[in-house]
Amino acid sequence: MTELDYVVVLAGGLSPEREISLRSGEQVCGALSEVGVQAVLADTDSTLLSRLRSDPPSAVFPVIHGAPGEDGSVREVLGLLGAPYVGSRPAACRMAFDKSAAKVLAAAAGLCTPAAVTLPRETFHDLGATAVIDLIIGRLGVPLFVKPSRGGSALGASAAHSAADLATAIVGCFGYGDTALIERLVSGTEIAVGVIDLGDGPRALPPVEIVAPGGTYDYAARYTAGETEFYAPARLPAATAEEVARVAVTAHTALGLRDISRTDLIVDAAGAVHFLEVNVAPGMTSTSTLPMAMRAASLDPGSCYAALLQRAADRER
Repeated sequence: MTELDYVVVLAGGLSPEREISLRSGEQVCGALSEVGVQAVLADTDSTLLSRLRSDPPSAVFPVIHGAPGEDGSVREVLGLLGAPYVGSRPAACRMAFDKSAAKVLAAAAGLCTPAAVTLPRETFHDLGATAVIDLIIGRLGVPLFVKPSRGGSALGASAAHSAADLATAIVGCFGYGDTALIERLVSGTEIAVGVIDLGDGPRALPPVEIVAPGGTYDYAARYTAGETEFYAPARLPAATAEEVARVAVTAHTALGLRDISRTDLIVDAAGAVHFLEVNVAPGMTSTSTLPMAMRAASLDPGSCYAALLQRAADRER
């Protein structure tokens, strides 16, 4: 039983992931309602701060995806307001949201992550795209995977199997961000591992295996019901399942994250686990892996959300 009065679930925002964020927010509100917690869905508009000041909630649950919700800015403002919130502190969010920085910290913590280069749009413009692409392929080879260094939901992300593919992928990437992370593509089983801390330290939830149509877990595959097959728990040998759990908790800890996160991994044919990225505002939609993982662990999502909100309220006290 919680001591929460009422809570605010922040969703929406103005990033390209707005629609998904709203769907996440609706799911979180519905799950909280099922466990008796009054939850109000709110957007990040010009009325938000006055609403939070005039009627302070017990705590806030940010489920805004994309830059505003994952780069720490919304949480920074919530901190200025003195509003308790679920999730990582702003500085940790900034490190996790920058995929290149997150890879550096993961590697420093001993995790395996694909070799990569990170380059802004201006580099290709100033030095000549063809020459830079030749250097990238000379260093990393092909196939490669290109994605915005700051972004989510696989927007602007695609594989490249040749120099021509790479040029196209980079152009597509720059439609969603000004800096491209270009990493060696690792083939294998795609795994998402949620990490949750309900008061006894961060622990990994059962890994979720993702089998996307055509092997590409893109925006449509993520959010279209029935488009992708999920296995929760993943079909992994026991030792590999233990390793993906260890990697996810290590990444969560190394990046200084708090309460909840989701780490994306690839398990290659030899069973090696490769860290790709970590998300501080995981999707909570009906097709998102984190709620699936909670249920696979025999946890009720609504109860988990309520416990996280209670922890946030208690921290502020």
